[in-house]
Amino acid sequence: MPTASKIGPKFQVVIPKSIRKAAGLRVGDYVEARLTRDGIVLRPKVLVDRGLERALEEALADLAAGRVSKPFKSARELVRAIKHAKRDARASD
Repeated sequence: MPTASKIGPKFQVVIPKSIRKAAGLRVGDYVEARLTRDGIVLRPKVLVDRGLERALEEALADLAAGRVSKPFKSARELVRAIKHAKRDARASD
């Protein structure tokens, strides 16, 4: 059901409650505004945390430099390898 919204003095637009609720939008959420042939489309947008973005960049750099471990057959094998690496790091300190 189409609804009309008024553009305020600071070019703010109020999204009607029924549409906000259906889209799952809350205060503080971001939306992407895109101009199409039919008009303006608003889509919910998720931003990536900068800390997470940095960690991903570091992980990709490690991968590119070959600083990776062998593939593990199970989570248990991975946990054992981490514990051994911790123990070895403490022993070398």
